[in-house]
Amino acid sequence: MIPAFLGLSGPAVTAAERALFREHDPAGYILFARNCIDPDQLLALTDDLRAIAQRDVPILIDQEGGRVARLRPPLWPAFPPAARFGARFDVDRAAAVEAARLNALLIALMLRDVGVTVDCLPLLDVRTAGGHDIIGDRSFGDDPARVAVLGRATLDGLRAGGIVGVVKHLPGHGRAQVDSHHDLPFIEASHENLQADFAPFRALADAPMGMTAHIVYTAIDADRCATLSPAVIAGTIRGDIGFDGLLMSDDLGMKALGGSFAARTAGCLAAGCDIALHCSADLAEMTEVAEAAGTMPAAATARLGAALLWAPAPREMDVGALTAERDALLDG
Repeated sequence: MIPAFLGLSGPAVTAAERALFREHDPAGYILFARNCIDPDQLLALTDDLRAIAQRDVPILIDQEGGRVARLRPPLWPAFPPAARFGARFDVDRAAAVEAARLNALLIALMLRDVGVTVDCLPLLDVRTAGGHDIIGDRSFGDDPARVAVLGRATLDGLRAGGIVGVVKHLPGHGRAQVDSHHDLPFIEASHENLQADFAPFRALADAPMGMTAHIVYTAIDADRCATLSPAVIAGTIRGDIGFDGLLMSDDLGMKALGGSFAARTAGCLAAGCDIALHCSADLAEMTEVAEAAGTMPAAATARLGAALLWAPAPREMDVGALTAERDALLDG
């Protein structure tokens, strides 16, 4: 097994992808809208990925709600963005927390039905004045305590629905003034000021999985972004924040990173990431990642195993009643 989560190009595994996956045995897969046509097709796809792996391989998706949703109407329900829960929190804290938990539970039940087992949620980035809108309404707000409380409720809801949650983007994306999909952000805040960004991650340090940010934090490592920085991963994420779950990189295809895909893969794993994440499904890039990844170390394998045991299969639930309860809490 290699320490990589890989994407795939369409609604079914191609012959070339199947050969690559069988040869290298990636630790898991990540799905996007291009892979999701309808529930029957998606369940067949996730079943096929598990048959290729011959194990209960983790299958990830970004299903946050709002503008980041791979499963969309009319075949799947719409879910509100995080900011909606943050706004409700200011009016009725208890209602907002329960609505966030129920919302995540509903997302989880939907994902379980189609064979997805990991959701890249909750986003724990603290929104900051001047920060790029790539975070924006995806954040629970500008108060670290509020973000932590609503993030915990979201993580609890996912777990109740049998889905593993991923806290992101460690150690905090909210201050970034450019989008790391396109450019490399530099955050020049002092270590003292960064504590506000770290706080929600510290509060949820027991999360089963986490994702790094492709951001340079000059107070910690002025030369390397978090994904490639041993100082950030060992000193801040594992040390200061105390996160000990499975740590994956953000997508290695983002333009914040430079160099070959082999160098990106080797760099993030050497820095301390357990998993290299590659999303585009470009076959040449995936092959480069797979060949550079090497064998998954024992510590990373143990973290992956623990994460997959974190969320047991859910009991039967009335989705309609849960939806009505969430909506009533949000609308007051």
